[in-house]
Amino acid sequence: MKKLILAALLTAGLPSLAADLIDHKSEKPVANSMADIQVLNFWATYCVPCRKEMPEMNRWFQKVKTQKSPKIELAGIAIDSKDNINNFLKTTPVSYPIWRYTGKNSRAFMKTYGNKVGVLPYTVVRAPKCGKEQAITGEVDGKKLNQAVQAVWAQCKK
Repeated sequence: MKKLILAALLTAGLPSLAADLIDHKSEKPVANSMADIQVLNFWATYCVPCRKEMPEMNRWFQKVKTQKSPKIELAGIAIDSKDNINNFLKTTPVSYPIWRYTGKNSRAFMKTYGNKVGVLPYTVVRAPKCGKEQAITGEVDGKKLNQAVQAVWAQCKK
């Protein structure tokens, strides 16, 4: 049964700023499947490295989304306007969900995920059930994502 991501974030000790996340397509609060590993990628259309990494992230996700263990989910968290996101996704579609931050203080929101300076792109690989996570600042590729997933998953197995 799906739970609201807000509940999962509160369980992980994060502030309720997650209430400002909506699914970009449906305009509804984001839902979370409570996968073993969550990959949260913070991005914006004005960020050149963000735009560059998205096709690679999409290819990576296509390879890992059906694996049984660890079960991985990926979400792009856009710090941008609805129109900018719509226009960008027309030319660069992705198969993973895009969530949109609708709050007033994106820097404070990103700080709750360890992004102290508000740099984009910024990716957090986390295992919500065991409370482990690893952050990646800057552009990612499949190799970096695999390494981070393996590192976080290994910490959960200790």
